[in-house]
Amino acid sequence: MIDARVNRLAKVLVQYSRKVKRRQVVLIGGPAAAEPLALELAREVLRAGGHPLYRLAPDAAAEVFFAEADEAQLRFMPKSTLAAVREADHYINILAETNTQALSGVDPKRQRLAEAARRPLQDLVLRKDRWTLTLFPTAAYAQNAGMGLEEFEAFAYGAMRAQARDPVAAWLKARALQERVLARLRGADRVRIVAPDTDLTLSVRGRRFLGSYGTHNMPDGEVFTGPVETSAEGHIRFTYPACHRGREVQDVRLEFAGGRVVRAAAAKNESFLRSMIGMDAGASRLGELGIGTNYGIRQFIKNILFDEKIGGSVHLALGRSYEATGGRNRSALHWDMICDLRRGGRLEVDGRVLQADGKFRLS
Repeated sequence: MIDARVNRLAKVLVQYSRKVKRRQVVLIGGPAAAEPLALELAREVLRAGGHPLYRLAPDAAAEVFFAEADEAQLRFMPKSTLAAVREADHYINILAETNTQALSGVDPKRQRLAEAARRPLQDLVLRKDRWTLTLFPTAAYAQNAGMGLEEFEAFAYGAMRAQARDPVAAWLKARALQERVLARLRGADRVRIVAPDTDLTLSVRGRRFLGSYGTHNMPDGEVFTGPVETSAEGHIRFTYPACHRGREVQDVRLEFAGGRVVRAAAAKNESFLRSMIGMDAGASRLGELGIGTNYGIRQFIKNILFDEKIGGSVHLALGRSYEATGGRNRSALHWDMICDLRRGGRLEVDGRVLQADGKFRLS
């Protein structure tokens, strides 16, 4: 029997996140481990009168690719992949890793070549703006989170509100807090982040803050923008490990001047951190400032789809901006890093405290 929570998640993704209409094409992508959710998504797309298409890959596809591909193969982007995304009215991508460390031994240079080749695909998906990214719980994610599989399933489906009798109503209710935060941020200029070993200022003048409440990420819960690219000044120490490409970079500390990273240090995998920052001209600048608003996510689990939404945290992304925010930074990199403000931190906007110790001050 299919888990009722999987069915409810599929319904909320099709009916709420993507609002699929008759005759619309929905491209469903992910690894083979995501098959239970992929099938329920297809079922809901068909019930909505749409056309489901699958792009499911073997679980170890990336591992085999990086082990065997030569440079020309790393740089190759199939035209059929771009064509499928162009044809689709909606794109739902499912994360379902069975080994989160599978790529930890891959040369970062090879990964950079492959990422650069996929950049036209990323740009197309972002430009169409009809995508949703979600996660299907696996034992690998549970192990990373320090949980048993059933415990992790309860955590994940709870964060996605798939445990609720009416998940769509639950997500509509979640918009209320974000709308209050967005109202406070409208027309903002200077943002200051203060926390242990952290005092960083940046400008958001002329930029647009957007709410994120389940349309593009599931789970969701953040407001975000693209900072002015030359504005970041000061230093920040990120609370949790920054996980990227199967690597865990611990105790990341960055110093900014003129908007660019001028000093980068880490307790583990520092060379990888510096390699990513040197990927291209935009990788050393900030592409995103995000403020977590999902108070159903209370702990770090080494998965950025959940971790950046932690209520009471902020995250900064090195690299690519989202054009919809007015951000102009271009890069093959988009790497989110989290600073938890729930223990002695605060977020100031134009000299007024917006959040202290993880709690919003909106009055």
